[in-house]
Order: sequence, then structure tokens, then C-alpha cells
Amino acid sequence: MSIRGLKKKQPKTFKVRIITVDAEMEFSCEMKWKGKDLFDLVCRALGLRETWFFGLQYTIKGMCTWLKMDKKVLDQEIPKEDPISFHFLAKFYPEKVEEELLQEITQHLFFLQVKKQILDEEIYCSPEATVLLASYAVQAKYGDYDPNFHEPGFLAHDELLPKRVLRQYQLTAEMWEEKITAWYAEHRGIARDEAEMNYLKIAQDLEMYGVNYFPIAQNKNHTDLLLGVDAKGIHIYSINNRFSPNKSFEWSSIRNISCSEKELTIKPLDKKAEVFKFFSSQLKVNKLIFQLCIGNHDLFMRRRKVDSIEIQQMKAQAREEKARKKMENQRLAREKQLREEAERAKEELERRLFQLEDEARQANEALLRSQEAAELLAEKAQIAEEEAKLLAQNAAEAEQERQRLEITALKSKEEKRLMEQKMREAELIAVKLVKESDRRAKEAEHLKQDLHEAREAERKAKQKLLDITRLNYPHMAKYPQYSPSDSRDANFDKGSIKLDLKDIDLKRLSFEIERERLDYLEKSRKFEDRLKELKSEIHALKLEEKQAGLY
Repeated sequence: MSIRGLKKKQPKTFKVRIITVDAEMEFSCEMKWKGKDLFDLVCRALGLRETWFFGLQYTIKGMCTWLKMDKKVLDQEIPKEDPISFHFLAKFYPEKVEEELLQEITQHLFFLQVKKQILDEEIYCSPEATVLLASYAVQAKYGDYDPNFHEPGFLAHDELLPKRVLRQYQLTAEMWEEKITAWYAEHRGIARDEAEMNYLKIAQDLEMYGVNYFPIAQNKNHTDLLLGVDAKGIHIYSINNRFSPNKSFEWSSIRNISCSEKELTIKPLDKKAEVFKFFSSQLKVNKLIFQLCIGNHDLFMRRRKVDSIEIQQMKAQAREEKARKKMENQRLAREKQLREEAERAKEELERRLFQLEDEARQANEALLRSQEAAELLAEKAQIAEEEAKLLAQNAAEAEQERQRLEITALKSKEEKRLMEQKMREAELIAVKLVKESDRRAKEAEHLKQDLHEAREAERKAKQKLLDITRLNYPHMAKYPQYSPSDSRDANFDKGSIKLDLKDIDLKRLSFEIERERLDYLEKSRKFEDRLKELKSEIHALKLEEKQAGLY
């Protein structure tokens, strides 16, 4: 067989893009594939076995439609685009999520879809319930709350609350995060699948959960009602109230549903009850309602029958998986607890080690400070010893100086006493000298008077002698060579001798007076010098006494 023949036998394909709630996938499909072939391919790619809840949805002319499983994909009225886009979504909802959702992937896809419907406000939820649901969503995404890791602001980029709730209350993002975190901290130890299941269990009790709404009219002219289809039955609502239905038809009470063009008829099981008819704006809407009714009714009846072998196997596997996960979670929780305890013990040991290191460092610093203090004290001791020696030396010198001063003081006292005695002696001498001076002055005065008297007597004697000489020897002056007789000469000689003696006594007396005067002047000069010396010594003694008083 040639290569060209192999190429001719390869089937023609077209590309499709499958968009799930959190991912996108692309597949190549054969031209002859039916909707079920593509749907099974997607389920295999996702690992999904609970396929009866889901479907492939597309939008055509502004209307959401589900891909039919029994018709070829390309034969249906799908968008003409490349690749063709389909949304893989939950088409039917379980009555009790905890009992019917067996696979973790099924549960996760429902969780993501219901969460998106609440955030998009397709399902109404009270503000308090939204905060609680947001806390479970955070637990599913981030795991257990850790204040050291989940710091303020860690939810800033997560969409967790509907905009309606954010507008209704004037709270900041930080305040909303604080409220969510308060609940989030209470979910410690809950695994991701448990958190998602708790989310769904709360959401399934909401009035708008799992309901598909369609505008209808009880006649052909007005659209004044809403028809809702969910897992429990068909409900009729007023146009402005999607919470409380005006009328409800449970699947167990419906005998038949028929569809003809734009009219849809609901026949109750009770034949006496009134048949309910309504009209929709388009035939496609009627067909879509009819498909949803058939699918939900089939699931309703299926839940009330004995499970097939496949479902029993899936439930058994789910129970085993849950038991295994429970044991795994318990083991992980135990390991986590042990790890946390080990980490706490490690932190405690590290803290203790750090404390011991800190204490060791402080002790080392204290030791260094002690050594420095010891060295400083040693230096101070040495300095103190040197100062003590110096002080002892100074004390000895001071003692010597004190003794010297005492001796000096004693000497000064003695000298002072001697000086005072000398001064007293000097004063006595001065008094004596004054007295002596007065006496000498008086003697000198007497001597001067005697001298004057002597000189006067001498003058008188000379005068008398001259007078006698003239009278007795008038010719002597004229004849000088003539000599008198012996007796007269003898008498004359005696007189001259007497005169000469008297002259000698006067001279001697004058000499003695002059000598005593000179002696007196010399003694006065010496006395004045001695007085000056005494004054200087007294002044020096006074200075020494002042210095001794300072010491």
C-alpha cells in the first residue's frame, strides 16, 4: 500500500476548544463524530466517570444551548468558528451533594461552577453566608491558616464576595479580609475536598441553587411568569420573585410532560388535578425546557432505584477512596502535628540555643568586662599603692615638715623670746644709753662750763701775769738779753710751770671729752645697727609664724 493511499484513508477532522471553569483544552474531532463522541473524549481527558451531571454548552444567537449527544456535532446549529468553542458545565444538579458526588473531580467541578454562579449573582446568597462560603473557598485554596505565612493582604487578589455584598456594606477590603480570616482560622485541619464539600452543602440549601429559569406566559400574549427546573421538580415563579415559587410540581407528582411548538403541558399524576399549560417565546426554549425536564426526571427516578453495578462500584471505590483519604489525612495530620511539634521543639531548642548563646555571649562579655575590670582594678591598685607610697612619703615629709615646723616654731618661740629679751635688753640699753647720754651731756656741759671757766681763769691769769710782768720788768721788752737774778728767775720759772701744767690739763680734758664724744657716736651707730638687725629678725619671725599657721 502506498503512502498516498494511507493519506487518503485518514479521516477529516475539525478543531474544538473545550472551556471548563478553570481550564481550556483543544481537541481534533472527526467530521462524523456525534456529540457523545466528543463528550466522552472530554470526560476521559478529565478522568470523569460521573458523566450524567454534565454537558457541552454553546451560545448561538444569544441563547445558551446544550450539545445533543445523539446527533453529529457538525449537523447541529453550532457557531461557525475555528476552533469551535464549547463550555463543559454541570447540566443537572444532585439533590444531596454529599451522597451523589462520588468522584473528587466531579465535586471540584461543581464547587468551581457554583462558586462562580454565586460571585456572578446568578445564585442569591446572604452576606453572612457569603463570608462563610468565602472562608471555605480560602481553606480549599490555601490550606490551614498560618498567621506567620498568611499576612494581612494575602486575599487582596482573590475574588471571594459578590459585588452586591461589597456595595451593600461600607467596609474596606481589609475589614472584609479580617471577617473572612476569622472564619478561615476555624477550619484548621480540613482538607481541600472536605472544604469544597462543606461549601457545596451550604450552597445546596440556597433557594436559587441548581434552578434553570425561563420566561414563560400562561397565554400567548404576555410573559409574566418564570419557570424553574431543578433536581426536585418544576416551579412557577412571579417575574420579580425567584426565591419562593407560586406553584411547584415535584417529579413524583408529574404524570406526563408534552411539548408542541411553543406550548408545553404538564399533566399531574392526579387525574383530577388541573393540567398546567404555558407558552414560551421560542420553540428552541420549549425544547430546551423539555430536555432539562427529561434529564432531571430521569435522574430523579434513577436515585430512587437500586444502584447499577457501575454505580455500586463507584460508590465502593468512593468509600474506599474516602477511607483511604481519611486515613491519609489523619496520617498527614498526625505527621503535620508531629512536624509542628518537632518544629515547635526545634524552635524551642533554637530559642534555647539562642538564649544560651546569648547568655554565653553575655557571660563572655561579663568575663571580658571582669577581666578588664580586674586589669583596671590592678592598675588602680598599683596606682593606689603608688599613691599610698607617695602619700606615705608625703606623710613622712609632712611629718618631717611638721617636726621641722614644730622645731622651727620652738626655735621661733625661743628666738622670739630671745628677741623679746634682746628687745627688752635693747630697750634697757637704749634707756641706759639715753640716761648715759643725758649724763654725758650733763658732764659735757659741766666740762664745757669748767673748760670755759678754766679758759677764763687762764685768760685772767695770763692777763694778770702780763700785768705783773709789765710792772716788774718794764725793760724786758726793751732789753731782752738781760736776765734777772736767780731768786726772781726761780719764781718766774715756777709760775710758768704752773701755767704750762694748767694748759696741759685743759688739753687733756678737751681730748677726753672729744674721745668720749666719738665713743658715744660709735656706740649710737652700733646700737642703731643692732636695732635694725632686731627689726629684720622680728619681721622674719612674723613671716615664719604666718607660714606655720598656713601649714
